[in-house]
Amino acid sequence: MAERIYNFIDLFAGCGGLSEGFYHQGFHALAHVEIDHFACKTLKTRMRYYGYSTADHAVMEQDITAKDIVKKIEAVVGDEVADIIIGGPPCQSFSPLGKAKDDNNMQKDPRNYLFENYVKVLNHFKPKFFVFENVTGLLDTEIQGKSIFKIILRRLRQKYRVLSKEETIVLNATSYGVPQERKRVILIGTRRDLDAKPEELYAAIQKTHYLPGDSGKQKDGLKRYVTVRDAIADLPKLHSGEGTVEAEYPNDYSECPEYVKLLRKPSDTVLRDHVARRNNEKDVERYKVMAENHWNFLQLLDFRPDLAHEKKRVFFNSYKVQWWDMPARTIIAHLYKDGNQFIHPDYEQGRSLTVREAARLQSFPDDFIFEGSRTEQFKQIGNAVPPMLAEAIAKAIKSKLDELERNGQGDIQECNGITI
Repeated sequence: MAERIYNFIDLFAGCGGLSEGFYHQGFHALAHVEIDHFACKTLKTRMRYYGYSTADHAVMEQDITAKDIVKKIEAVVGDEVADIIIGGPPCQSFSPLGKAKDDNNMQKDPRNYLFENYVKVLNHFKPKFFVFENVTGLLDTEIQGKSIFKIILRRLRQKYRVLSKEETIVLNATSYGVPQERKRVILIGTRRDLDAKPEELYAAIQKTHYLPGDSGKQKDGLKRYVTVRDAIADLPKLHSGEGTVEAEYPNDYSECPEYVKLLRKPSDTVLRDHVARRNNEKDVERYKVMAENHWNFLQLLDFRPDLAHEKKRVFFNSYKVQWWDMPARTIIAHLYKDGNQFIHPDYEQGRSLTVREAARLQSFPDDFIFEGSRTEQFKQIGNAVPPMLAEAIAKAIKSKLDELERNGQGDIQECNGITI
């Protein structure tokens, strides 16, 4: 019997970190909806990599708030049935950083209600499952005194079962082999007419790695967390301003760390986008001194006041080294502005991370091509879901979809006599 191929629609697709995990598990993309031009170019390039001839049609560079968005998606999907919808509305209005930068604490940001467009598409196509991803700041954000999380839950629960316990719905990418501390809210919904409970799906998302600080039984049966060293130490050394967009990969594949082997094919000899941005002399000195002495920024100011920043609005975490033997801090889109919060751990290099290093820390394969300028590439990477986390979710969902198929529940859409 041929393996069943399941279809997905990707909303707020970004550059495709979430969909990459589903591609890895054999899912078939019907449509990617994304408003950013360069992210759409990246999506098309990746679809062609996977052999799609429909990339120009399936990648929809559209504003999801358009009144006719459902009709536009229908025109792309045609008669195909969507088994799952995935995606996550932009998170700037829910993140602490976004709130801190806005005089109104993001209370009037129109992105607060983009989830309504997700729900609109979801309730029209009625897939068996959905995945809704967002930052943990979503859980405690209030808009005009009302919990935005409770509003989202109420809307999603109209036709789907959805859990709300933080200890269940918050996943840390480090637990799934990503060399980065990245906690995200992952809401998985199961259609109410199906014999599928969200609890079962979360239980099936298998942790593979223990976290820094775990001990005893917490570590049982799990691998050690993946470190910055595991992820990027094999890459060529660069100084500020050095590197080329395409270069030869200089290392013997057989000697690569286990993590790198997951991201590279033995036949791939090309290294892409390993180019160091040009930093000013004072920043280079800050980077080197902090990395060599294992200092944070406050220690730098105490011991080397000559390296104090001329700007007064410089905070404790404005400069941060990513340490070799730990996972990286959360990769953020701010990387496109400067790399001060993502200083390379090798003090001899004295620089911030390259696009390829950031992609490695997000678990993107080395053959994943990010379109656009370096600025656009950093934005795409920082806003993405790590593909390895996405694949862990996709694997659990695929297993449950297979079970529903075996039980003849593949297309039920009626519950208690009410068609949903």
